[in-house]
Amino acid sequence: MMGGMVSEQTRTTSSSFRVPVEDEPRSPVAPRAWAARLLVVAIVLAALNLRPAITSLGALLEEVRDGLGMSGSVAGLLTSVPPLCFAAFGVMAPRLARRFGPGAVVCAGMAAVTAGLILRPYLAGTAGFLAASALALMGIAVGNVLMPVIVKRHFPDRVGSMTGLYSMALALGTSAAAAVTVPMTEALGGSWRTGLAVWAGLAAAAVLPWLPLVRDRRTEPGGATTATRSAGPAGEPQDRRAAQGPGERPGERLEQPLGERETRGTRVARSRQGARVPRPAVHDHAHDPTRGSHPSGAALRVTRSRTAWALAVFFGLQATAAYISMGWMPQIFRDAGVSASTAGVLLAVTMAMGVPLAFVIPRVATRLPHQGPIVVALGACGLVGYAGLYLAPAAGAWAWAVLLGISGCAFPLALTMVGLRARTGAGVAQLSAFAQSAGYLISIPGPLLVGVLYQHSGGWGLPLALMAALMIPQTAVGVLAGRDRTVEDEAAAR
Repeated sequence: MMGGMVSEQTRTTSSSFRVPVEDEPRSPVAPRAWAARLLVVAIVLAALNLRPAITSLGALLEEVRDGLGMSGSVAGLLTSVPPLCFAAFGVMAPRLARRFGPGAVVCAGMAAVTAGLILRPYLAGTAGFLAASALALMGIAVGNVLMPVIVKRHFPDRVGSMTGLYSMALALGTSAAAAVTVPMTEALGGSWRTGLAVWAGLAAAAVLPWLPLVRDRRTEPGGATTATRSAGPAGEPQDRRAAQGPGERPGERLEQPLGERETRGTRVARSRQGARVPRPAVHDHAHDPTRGSHPSGAALRVTRSRTAWALAVFFGLQATAAYISMGWMPQIFRDAGVSASTAGVLLAVTMAMGVPLAFVIPRVATRLPHQGPIVVALGACGLVGYAGLYLAPAAGAWAWAVLLGISGCAFPLALTMVGLRARTGAGVAQLSAFAQSAGYLISIPGPLLVGVLYQHSGGWGLPLALMAALMIPQTAVGVLAGRDRTVEDEAAAR
């Protein structure tokens, strides 16, 4: 339901998670297949951990408020912390990925999630709780931004299906945390602190599959680092120069994406032992789409694109709806007379709608020239769901949960449009970072404002009216973002 999910210098980080082809003399296919499967597992486990820190808190928000002495306004601030952290830390992800590699950054992010979830229930006071939450959310933020670029780079021909898998895992983790946190807390003795801390175990498991990928990035066979191998003639190892074909230039990268059998634009020669010796074709770099949006090779200025701004606003408004739902929906149902455990399950139903739909919607979206009809359908479901929560919150609770869950699939749609609205890997990296960082900034006031309106009005009429009203501009900008065009072309034309 969220959020997704980037490095703005994809070319400089493209060695991450890549296997050097010339070091595979016997069986070039098996190591790549093993590494690709490991990467898929790593992506899925990371995605499972991108929302439990938020939805587990939403299920126990009343208990946390009582335990820490929070007012409604402070609780609203607490529910605004996720988008604030995503905006602040997400913008750092491209620079970190360029320096350390996306794998290392995501691995460190999962470690930060683990530490934050362990610490936050046991640090004294509201300030300590907020600080530890920010640590966990910092790790989630870099995962949000870097997942789309990892998918684009290593599975370029399967962007829709891999985005769907990643989004489905994210929705599964979100719904599972909402559904089982309350009963698990009761089974573990009834302490909300234990109920929140237990999710650190899942985050710790997500660290493990990224560790081999970090090692692959930093040290290649023979002890040379990836950076050294691609440094050019001065820092180039002798085996790389010896392996060059007659049409290659010194410093040319010879690695392949894990999700591809053969690199695009590369001619592959077979030696007598069956080893693959790539010979890159000579490109006209003035028209090479991997070098940026402008023929001169200048950096893409994504802020010049109207589509980029439309996508950022769309991302921000869907994130506003998502964090309001994750933070406040259980309380809406509890105030209507629904039990705490049932309210958590209702939130889980809302999140769980993203499990099948997060796989279906990206695949459908990639086959359409314009994603506007999907945006309109999701917006209509949201409007009906909010109206139902106002008119009959308890009587139609299950129907409203389902409708709002369908509406929440604007998140995987937004991630898919990030991949569709950029023509190059570098464009996807920059667009993802811009759309998510700007979008999360836009979403910060929403949960806080809902908390303030709830406290001062004494009911849910005004907050629900606000949520329904925001669905209208979300639909409008989503239709604009869904048009068949790329940010590179728009930026170059201005």
